[in-house]
Amino acid sequence: MPILVMKFGGTSVATLDRIRRAAKRVGREVANGYDVIVIVSAMSGETNKLVGYVEETSPLFDAREYDAVVSSGENVTAGLMALTLQEMDVPARSWQGWQVPLRTTSAHASARIEEIPTGNITAKFAEGMKVAVVAGFQGISPEGRITTLGRGGSDTTAVAFAAAFGAERCDIYTDVDGVYTTDPRITSKARKLDRIAFEEMLELASLGAKVLQTRSVELAMRYNVRLRVLSSFEDNDENAGTLVCSEEDIVESNVVAGVAYSRDEAKMTLVSVADRPGIAAAIFGPLAEAGVNVDMIVQNIAEEGRTDMTFSCPTDQVKRAEKAMTDAQERGEINFHDLVADTDVCKVSIVGIGMRSHAGVAAKMFSTLRDEGINIKVITTSEIKVSVLVDRKYMELAVQSLHDAFGLERAA
Repeated sequence: MPILVMKFGGTSVATLDRIRRAAKRVGREVANGYDVIVIVSAMSGETNKLVGYVEETSPLFDAREYDAVVSSGENVTAGLMALTLQEMDVPARSWQGWQVPLRTTSAHASARIEEIPTGNITAKFAEGMKVAVVAGFQGISPEGRITTLGRGGSDTTAVAFAAAFGAERCDIYTDVDGVYTTDPRITSKARKLDRIAFEEMLELASLGAKVLQTRSVELAMRYNVRLRVLSSFEDNDENAGTLVCSEEDIVESNVVAGVAYSRDEAKMTLVSVADRPGIAAAIFGPLAEAGVNVDMIVQNIAEEGRTDMTFSCPTDQVKRAEKAMTDAQERGEINFHDLVADTDVCKVSIVGIGMRSHAGVAAKMFSTLRDEGINIKVITTSEIKVSVLVDRKYMELAVQSLHDAFGLERAA
């Protein structure tokens, strides 16, 4: 039998009624001839509640016990989904991560998947089981302790299972009906994409689009797992949602596929740093050790042996970055005149594989922002994206104007 992986997010299983609705979708796929692996998240709001319990009980908590507690939400959903399918006369059973077993590293709360042996579930399919309901987000460490994969880890679980079992497709059911050219809450002209390339989806996810978790897209691209993003609240036919696939499976696309934004960005500038070999390593080494996620980096032209170094990072990591830089200066590793943090900025990006073969895309982006009176503070580019840092008050205007300028409301 061909295998299909179906993943249901927290909003899709938030109540018993929604679990029943999801179970009916699974039942239809079983009737279509599939053996189905269902990956479930915790019911909406449950993980946040469990995290709150842990933090209230032990502010300096043991990460191993944290994982034991917060992973329990998925166990509940998996059991309820299996029970619901059984009531529909669909042979199903639930699986916790350790029962598969989904083997991970020992990095509690942010473990990475190392192996998914297929033997246990395959044997049950051979015995007549039609649906394996697997608790997402969790696994087991080499030491035999429960681990979790980090927030959004159920997406990663689903893609990993699809890769391990050679699934025909991995369907991600969520509260939106696909991937859009930008956030529909910002512009009503946002258009749902029928298909998007792995690379484009990976850039959009990393730049602020929240439809899919970045790690799940990386995994899908590495193992060529066809992903389909669907709404769990609408009736879907075989062409519904957005298919995330290889570039070769897309016949024609716009030069720019989408506009992404990240609201919570900060711009930090080290003023008057010595311009010498190794200065970048001396700055960004301590930042990396402190767990600061640096994105954009700009170094000004040196004057009289001094230069300014600017970088961006999430706003909630500014204090950490400031401490790392101050500590490095006290140790004599770097010397700077001042450290200036601007926490009132945002990042706006355009993404598209068509940029590889079309000139003038960046120029069009910059002229569009100029015409709207939006000043660009920092720029960074890759082969298929251009990102800029601008004042946060201009975020919506920037997104709307770029969406219009590249005609994203129209299909290619």
